[in-house]
Amino acid sequence: MTLSFKSIGLSEARVKTLEKLGFTAPTEIQAQAIPHLLSGRDVVGQAQTGTGKTAAFSLPILEQIDPKNKSVQALILTPTRELAIQVCQAIRNFNDDRRIFTLNVYGGQAIDRQIQRLQKGVQLVVGTPGRVLDLLNRKD
Repeated sequence: MTLSFKSIGLSEARVKTLEKLGFTAPTEIQAQAIPHLLSGRDVVGQAQTGTGKTAAFSLPILEQIDPKNKSVQALILTPTRELAIQVCQAIRNFNDDRRIFTLNVYGGQAIDRQIQRLQKGVQLVVGTPGRVLDLLNRKD
């Protein structure tokens, strides 16, 4: 039996978005991780580059975000700005709901713009540890 994204718990809307992107069936890491993450369990996964790890953790996040709640509901930390950019772009591609806003935060960008965007309302933040700490430690 071939698994489908629908059979592992993703919504019909998300499945349609994935199909538009050319994804028809989950990879092994996705098939193993997504159902557990959707049920609220913690998961540690390891897989080679190109196996769909970003989708494995980000699709359940997108499924569980409340678009009516404009506060930060998920934070993804990446070790480098390059990976933050890559992860954020992938999540934006997977996001079929225009009411879910994602913000990429890392050094080298104007922190004031990032603060303004956070104040406007963002549900998902992808960033590097240094910039996330800078934002958390700001008093304004």
